[in-house]
Order: sequence, then structure tokens, then C-alpha cells
Amino acid sequence: MRRWWRVAAGVVTGVPAGVLAGWAVVRWSGFEPGWPWVPVVAFTPYAGGAAVVLLLVTGLLRLRWPAVAALVAVAGLGLAVLPRALPDAATSSAPPASAVSSAVPAAEASPAGRAAGEARRLRVLSANLLVGSADPAALVALVDRLRPDVLALQELTPSAAERLERAGLRRALPYAVARPEQGAAGSALYARHPLTPAAGPPPGTFGQAAGVLERPGGVRVEVVSVHPCALALSEARPCWRRELDALPRAGGSARVLAGDFNATLDHLPLRRLLASGYRDAADATGQGLSPTWPARGWGGLPGVAIDHVLAPARMPVREYGVHALAGSDHRAVLAELALP
Repeated sequence: MRRWWRVAAGVVTGVPAGVLAGWAVVRWSGFEPGWPWVPVVAFTPYAGGAAVVLLLVTGLLRLRWPAVAALVAVAGLGLAVLPRALPDAATSSAPPASAVSSAVPAAEASPAGRAAGEARRLRVLSANLLVGSADPAALVALVDRLRPDVLALQELTPSAAERLERAGLRRALPYAVARPEQGAAGSALYARHPLTPAAGPPPGTFGQAAGVLERPGGVRVEVVSVHPCALALSEARPCWRRELDALPRAGGSARVLAGDFNATLDHLPLRRLLASGYRDAADATGQGLSPTWPARGWGGLPGVAIDHVLAPARMPVREYGVHALAGSDHRAVLAELALP
């Protein structure tokens, strides 16, 4: 009976341990299989947690081969996931601008010093409006509280744009490059400083507004409100990959990509985009495991991180946060960047 019990325990733990070990191998292989791997890989952080539990169980039961498979899974998935919970050295050593005012010399605390400090930073807020159904008053209140220099919106409908106007968004962010459309296709950029449309916004199923922000001191930054097609059905996958691959790579002019990428840091197209020279603001600040969608999670699961702010490596990330937005199924994300 004891022998059969160990065989049964080996099967019960060995099969999922083998699956998770295979998950780790595929995740690091540079190859992304077809459906259903693409949506499933978004849950890699949860798979890593399950691998840790299996390693503990198989170790306690002294099940050799299931324990080996679980160890492979823990090592592979841990290397992929754990860095997101650790801030980069450059980021952790640099306090956000909001924390600097109490420590700066008197000359820098003057109005001219504060203006110079603000000229060297860029605060980017991104929010998906759930086909225009997000509460406009809640969004304007978020803008007033967080004081972004630029706001990237996705799923902006014409009626939502009108409601935001009435709620006073343009008083805080008077400049705009807006492409409101019915359904989920609309997008926009609203800015505190002069903003002009960028040449050739990224092609896609949804509109992706792009603009050039003119910062005080003449610094110009291109900002894109990112929203590739949603990965909801197997037949949607080709446009999802194509539109992520069409996003502008890092290099050349200063550029920030902010929005609903419909992809996590475990998806190969987003990893390729980052490899071109971008950094993910959440990952850089040790908050890469903070979920952004769905806003209320799935029962006991908190969701996944598909909303991002990407900036080139020469624009260090000083601050990052995730914020609730009433009426939306996404949480808004804010990043403060240091300008080159």
C-alpha cells in the first residue's frame, strides 16, 4: 500500500511539475507557440508561485523526479518573474521628485529652482476608459491629484471626449491630439505643455494617437498612446503580434510608449520591443507584478499587468504607481521619468 501511495503521489505531483518545467523552458526559448500559449503565458507569475508550492510538497514527500522537475520550474520561472519585484539600482537610489523638495539646497527650492527641476522631469499617466464608460469626474480628479504632464487615453469615444471637456480636463491639460471613435478604437493625448501631432502614428486596428510634446527649455519628447488589438480570440492573434511589432523601436529621438499593450512582460513581442532599448517603468521600480487588468481581478486572482509605460534607458524612471479609475476595467498607471 505504501508503494502504491508513493506512485500515486509521484503522478499527482510529477505531472504538474513537468508541465511547469516545460512552461519555464518554452518561456526562455525565444519561441512562442500558437494558441492557447499566448494568453496562458500571461499567468507566468502565478505559475511561478505554483512551482514553489510543488517544490515544497515534493521535497517533504521525498519524491525525487517530481522534485527535480519542480526545481527546474522554480529556477526558470523565478528568473523571469522575481526581477520585476526588485527595483533597479539606479531607480532605487534616486528619490522621486515629490520627495526631493525637503532636501534640496535653498537656491534650488526657489521658484526658479523648482521650475528647473520640473523641466527635467516628465510625468506620464495612462488610462483605458472601457469604451468611454470611465467616470470623467474621477479621471479629472486623478489628473488634478497626480499632475501628469501628459495623459494617454485608450478607448476614447466621442461622447466620452465631450464629458471629459465638461468635467474640466482641458483646464488642467489644455493641449490635445485626440482621435475619438466609436467602440474601442479611439485614443488621445492631453498635455500640460504644447503638443503637436507626430508624423505617422503606429498602424493598428485601434487608433493610437501620437504627439510631440514641447517641454520647457526646448526638450521635445514623442509620446504614443499604445493600444494594439486585443488578444481575446485565436483569430485575433495575428493582428496582435503584427501591431506590437509595428510599434516604434527605441533609438533616435526621445520617445515614450504608454497605454494598454494587451501584453505582459512574458509575451515575446513585448520582450522584443523592450530589447530595442526601452525599460518598463513598473519593472524598473520593482512594481512589475502590480496587476492593471481586470481592475477587480478574477475572483481570488488579482489579474495581470497589461498596461505599461515604456521609456528609453536614457530616461531613468523616478516613480511609478497604479491607480483605481471608477467605471473602467483597467487601473490607470503613472510614471515619472527624468528627461535626458
